Order: sequence, then structure tokens, then C-alpha cells
Amino acid sequence: MSNRIAIITGASSGMGRDFVLQLDASERFDEIWVIARRADRLEALRASVSTPLRVLAMDLTAPDSIAQYRALLEAEQPNVAVLVNASGYGKFGRHDTIPLDETLGMIDLNCRALVAVTELTLPYMQKGAQIYEIDSLSAFQPVPYMSVYAASKAFVLSYSRSMAVEVKPRGIRIMAVSPGWVKTEFFSRAETADERVIPYTKPLYASADVVRRALRDMKRGKDVSILGVPVRWQVRLVKFAPHKLIMSIWMRQQGLPR
Repeated sequence: MSNRIAIITGASSGMGRDFVLQLDASERFDEIWVIARRADRLEALRASVSTPLRVLAMDLTAPDSIAQYRALLEAEQPNVAVLVNASGYGKFGRHDTIPLDETLGMIDLNCRALVAVTELTLPYMQKGAQIYEIDSLSAFQPVPYMSVYAASKAFVLSYSRSMAVEVKPRGIRIMAVSPGWVKTEFFSRAETADERVIPYTKPLYASADVVRRALRDMKRGKDVSILGVPVRWQVRLVKFAPHKLIMSIWMRQQGLPR
């Protein structure tokens, strides 16, 4: 019988790491595959979990890594019970302050790699399997000075919702996890030379709380998980208010030129 496994990308820090810890504590797996670029961070996770880890040091924006992932699935033929796509990054700043390779890298990791990992994994999932696609509050509205990041997350939200319908007949669940600002290493990479370009980032939620809520919302059958009353109210607001108004409020809040 195939091993029952979980696969978590972006597992070296933040929400990916917290998914490893909380899934290890709450479910039984024969193995958890942890994927990220930093092998040392992944190896360090072994001391914090009881489930055997398979460390896969990969840059998911590299085509050879996707090919390696595909080959590993074909060789192992696992029963993937949980997939968490937590790899991703953002850059803050005006479009002409962000190098083009960083801009395209956001699209490659946040969108292309997420789709590749999801669709390569789905054939190895059975009834009852779950997929968590890590998204963002920015998916619900255009966000100047985070333009490409927000657009990439809008893609993730739309993709997750539509794919959830497609795989429902197989008994597989897909849920977008759409938090507001989360206290992770995200900011250390997101900041540009002008580190105050996005000065207002409150409230800041704990990564572990976002993951705890996501695990609970999956059990409740939700298609989107949102932690925090202020965040949920903001999502409701942007459904009805014109995007021009929402962007104007955002710009005023951040003290950015309009």
C-alpha cells in the first residue's frame, strides 16, 4: 500500500513551517515531504516533529526542479493526503524600482509553480485529500505599489475556487488561505530600498494562528480561510465598493502619492 504523505512547499519558514508542525501534531503520516530552497532550514525541522521528513531542496521556479518533482512522484507513487502550496514572495515598491527579474520571479513562483505542483500532485490524491493554496488578502483588490504581487494572488484565489469545483466529484478539497499581514520573513524580502513604502501593516497576525484557522476552516468545508474580523470586514467591503475608491483609501493610508 502506498505511503500516506503530506507535501508542503515553502516549508523552511513562516506558514509553510507552521503547517509542518501543526499537521505533524494533528494527523498521522508515513512521511512529510518538505520543499524549499534552504536545505539547512528544512533539516532543522527534524528536531521539531515526530513524522519522518523527506527534505527536498528545490527552487520551484527552476524547470529542472519541477521535472525532479514529477519524477519523484512517478517513482514513489505516494498517497498524497495533504498538499500545502506555501512557497511565494512579494516585492513592495513602484514598478520601476523593482528589477524585472524579481517581478517575473513573483509570477513564476506565486502562479506557475503553484499550478505545476498542484496539477502534478492531483493524480496521486484520493477521496478525502486536501489542498491548501496560500493566498493573501491582496487577492481581493488591486494594490498599487504591490501591483504584481496582488495580481498574482488574485490568480491564486480564482484558480483555487474554480479548481475546487473541478475536483469536488473526486472528493478532494481545495481551499485558498487568504490572510492579512502576517508576521513572517516575508517582509525582509518584500521591502525595497525605500523600506517605508508600505509603512502601515497592522494588525500583524501570527503565522501559527493563520495555519490553525486554516486547518479548522478546511474541516468546516470552507473554500477560503480568512483570519481576523478586520480582514473579513475588508473583504466584504471590497466586494461592493468601487476599486477606484478602495485604491484611493489604500494610497491615503500609506501616505503614497495619488
